[in-house]
Amino acid sequence: MKCLIVQPIHEEGLEMLRAAGVEPVRPAATDGASLAEAVRGCDAVITRDAGFPAAAFEGADRLQVVVVHGTGHDAVDKVAAASKGVLVANTPGANARSVAEHALGLMLAAARGIAGADAAERAGRTGFRESRDFVELEGKTALIVGWGAIGSRLGRMLDAAFGMRVLVHSPNARDIGGFERATSLEEGLAEADVISLHTPMSPEKHHMINAARLALVKPGAVLVNVARAGLVDEAALAEAMAAGRIAGAGLDVYSHDAPTGPLAEQAVVFTPHLGATTEEALARVARGAAGHVLTALSGRLPETVLNPEVRSAAQ
Repeated sequence: MKCLIVQPIHEEGLEMLRAAGVEPVRPAATDGASLAEAVRGCDAVITRDAGFPAAAFEGADRLQVVVVHGTGHDAVDKVAAASKGVLVANTPGANARSVAEHALGLMLAAARGIAGADAAERAGRTGFRESRDFVELEGKTALIVGWGAIGSRLGRMLDAAFGMRVLVHSPNARDIGGFERATSLEEGLAEADVISLHTPMSPEKHHMINAARLALVKPGAVLVNVARAGLVDEAALAEAMAAGRIAGAGLDVYSHDAPTGPLAEQAVVFTPHLGATTEEALARVARGAAGHVLTALSGRLPETVLNPEVRSAAQ
């Protein structure tokens, strides 16, 4: 049996596959046509943010399962998967600690101007300390949007480390661990000193942080996004920052041109989707993804299967 590894994963995951008699293979490229060619003869796929588009499924002659290395599965075409009878699963939670720690790092960097201070020092520019206001996190109010594995970890960190008041906006979360639930996103935004986004992307959440909602935020707030770029209207964010309503932002996800566009002129810390790229998280996610592949190839459903009806329809 073969498993197409669309993008590199940690060696521990590859070793799990080899030990079970599954040969990892790599494509020549990650565009749809190249994947369609590479997937011929493969029983499974592990993909990261390159996903697996409809065009790639055209070459699926033996494919049983596509596993996403991570949480977000938007880039895997589930309609095409269903038409081919292919299961789709993801690996949520395995990288939660690393992403939560990164979100915390972005908060501190944005609140204290760390990236801008470093750039000023390297360029020999004086006066950075007087260029803007810097704030502590201790005792402030944090709004966590999305109380899943990552958001809930971050909320507990902020409570334990900084004694922050933690507001939660996550309508589908039943248990928020004793923290305070915001009655609406608008109410939470109006009270927050720090806003951190951890919610999955969906059509109704596109630009959920927009001009109208940013107008509700009290001046000097910090925004962090380690979830999905489309959650934030970047043009509106740039305007809110220019107006002083948002004092700093930490973005691990954003549009391709954001670091060279209007946001580049503001106090934004950009990182290249770095949240889950610690050695520990990469190993955990790779093991989880390989485990899902082996489960599916044994005829069972992975715990995090997204379309179990595909297997039911085939039986």
